[in-house]
Amino acid sequence: MPDQSQDDAAQDNKRDLTQGPVWRALAAMSAPMSFGIFAVLSVGLADAFFLGQLGGAELAAVGFIYPVTSAITSLSIGLSAGANAALSQGVGAGDDAEATRRLGLHAIGLGLVLSVTVALLVWLVYPLLFRALGAGDGVSNNIAAYMPFWSLSFPFLVVMMITNAVFRAHGDSLTSAWIMVLAAVINVALDPLLIFGMWGMPELGMTGAAVATLVGRILAVALALYIAWRRGLLGWCGGLFDGVLASTRRILHVGLPAAFSNAINPAGMALVTAAVATVGEAAVAGFGAATRVQSMALVPLLALSSGIGPVIGQNWGAEKTDRAREATAKAFWFCVLYGAAVALVLGIFAEPLAGLFASGDEDAAFAANYLRFVGLSLFGYGLVVTANAAMNARDKAVWSMSLSLGRIFALYLPLAWLGALTMGFAGIIAAAVAANLIAGWAAIVSARGTGLLQNDNALLTAPLKDLPGKP
Repeated sequence: MPDQSQDDAAQDNKRDLTQGPVWRALAAMSAPMSFGIFAVLSVGLADAFFLGQLGGAELAAVGFIYPVTSAITSLSIGLSAGANAALSQGVGAGDDAEATRRLGLHAIGLGLVLSVTVALLVWLVYPLLFRALGAGDGVSNNIAAYMPFWSLSFPFLVVMMITNAVFRAHGDSLTSAWIMVLAAVINVALDPLLIFGMWGMPELGMTGAAVATLVGRILAVALALYIAWRRGLLGWCGGLFDGVLASTRRILHVGLPAAFSNAINPAGMALVTAAVATVGEAAVAGFGAATRVQSMALVPLLALSSGIGPVIGQNWGAEKTDRAREATAKAFWFCVLYGAAVALVLGIFAEPLAGLFASGDEDAAFAANYLRFVGLSLFGYGLVVTANAAMNARDKAVWSMSLSLGRIFALYLPLAWLGALTMGFAGIIAAAVAANLIAGWAAIVSARGTGLLQNDNALLTAPLKDLPGKP
């Protein structure tokens, strides 16, 4: 039987994104996610910092591990995108609370099945995989100390991401962000304790970093599920398995292309790094330092891509397509204006920012040149990730996957290799700029093709509509 108290709690904890100023809905959903995404990025930096103090083999192992785990993590991002698209459209269309709870439970069940399967496969094949990637004996031993516990943590990550998608689909990005922050804070706090054996903890080295990740994810997902259950966003419902195949199809319709789309970028960056390696080791180090600074600069744009999905989904589900188009146009304008500010900051402070992550003067010079020029084009990358999220929420995940594929494999990768072989590191920079600018233009074209932008005038006038103080 339906639980009326759960239904009432679900209604009380739902933010209606189909009413009020569109800019306010975008800000409410995106701003908190800046903290969550920054926290997630800080985990990788903390792991690299602490493990780098153990020695060169451990730091090299980190270099092998993170591109692979980033690609695998794309499954969790894809499934959360699929869950968000299905749930937010249902919320916007006015589906009853029991139906949305059932869909949320279906999404979590699907995530568990897929993530446990993937985790088991990773645990079985990682020795062969990293050997194929060129990891030597010393590095392989460190990888073997890390990957089993990381594999164990992966299902908890997937469930946490899907539960966070449940919060965002109901218009609550703040809880989602703080769950991400909690997982990161626990991870970073446990890193030195378990890696170096501080405060009576065992000295576990590489294993300690993976255990810290596992503990952070377990505690965060437990809290996320508790909050979602208490608020009535998840919970007991009649006919639990009713429509489970239809739910699976809806989630995977967006989830699989979105997962592939998110896996493209780390895979492509690994191949671009191989092109950079033809220039020299200092160029690789400088490129790595620059991309770490770049990842921090992109946090607000990534947060916007997380926030726009529920806004588009709820409004499209409510058949308020004009509001969805307005949200897309306003998000695009934010990308342009924020991109201009980032370009200015990176142009002025490229050298000191590069020095924070570079290990020497030569590395820093490569990094500074990258930041100075590629910074001019980051608004284009923002257009791409924002358009991808909007199209996923609109059930047009194949379009977003095609956009990501085109940016990496039709533009960035071939241009990077051509540039590296003909112009050295300057060619890598030129390739990144060209890929961002052309893909940004393609994002606008794709948004129009999927009905998320209506015409040029709508894009031009979007910043003037429903701003504070405007009647």
